[in-house]
Formats: sequence, C-alpha cells, structure tokens
Amino acid sequence: MEIDIPGVGFLRLQNVVFDLNGTLAVDGKVSAPVRECIQNLSRKFHVVIASSDIHHSLAALAKDLGVEFHILTQGEIAPQKAALVRALGAEQTVAVGNGTNDWQMLQEAAVGIVIIGTEGASTKAVRAADLLVTSPMDAINCLLNPLRLTASLRH
Repeated sequence: MEIDIPGVGFLRLQNVVFDLNGTLAVDGKVSAPVRECIQNLSRKFHVVIASSDIHHSLAALAKDLGVEFHILTQGEIAPQKAALVRALGAEQTVAVGNGTNDWQMLQEAAVGIVIIGTEGASTKAVRAADLLVTSPMDAINCLLNPLRLTASLRH
C-alpha cells in the first residue's frame, strides 16, 4: 500500500506484524470475524503474527489463516518483536499490539497501532503508538481503507 499522509510523508507499507494475545485473540481465541479480516488483509500485505505462543495454537492458526508466524523465545519479548520489525524493514511495516512487550515494535514500525480491546492496553504501548483503535477489525479496516489512516494521522 502506498499512501501520502500530509505532514507525515509518503509511506510504502508492505508488512503487518500482529501481536496475538490481547490484540487479535481474547483469552487465546481469535473470533471468526477477526479471522476473516486477517485473511482479507493477507491478500494485500505480508502478515506476520508474533507470539510467545502460551496457548500452543500459533502454528495452526497461522496455517489456517495463510499467514506467517514467529514464535518468540523466553526472555525479553519486546526487543525480539522490535528486531522482527527491523528484519522485515521498519519503514515498510505496520505493527499492531496492546501490551507492554509491544512498545518497542510499535515505536520501531512506520505505523504503530494499539488496540484497546477487551483485555485493555498498556500505557507504555499507547505512548509508543501512532493510532489507537478499539478492535482488531478497526485496525485492519484502517489498512484496507487507507483514507482512514490518512484522516487519523495527518498533521
């Protein structure tokens, strides 16, 4: 997706990195409507879901959705997520999360989106974000309808 945001500049976005738990999933489960939105998004973007996989469901979910997954190792999670964004190319990546361990990837990415959903959102993540939304579907729809992103981010 190519988008020119007044006061921000021209962005060529190709990747979307999602946190799983609290962002896409509530209590470890991804709803059918969110699954459908991710599948639609994956037709336009390279989608990666990053998680510590505490529910041991990430590989099956990614396969079902037709997206890439990245399992994070034990230890400091925030730097691992930021490194993933850098490896994909931070200037062409959108990061979507809600937790304290998401703040570095949100800050690193060209666009950082925080979802303040059922499980809430960390204030550290909120401070690192460019945009706040209330559901994964809202975040995805901002990417599928870039004028929404422009309207929210323009200066």
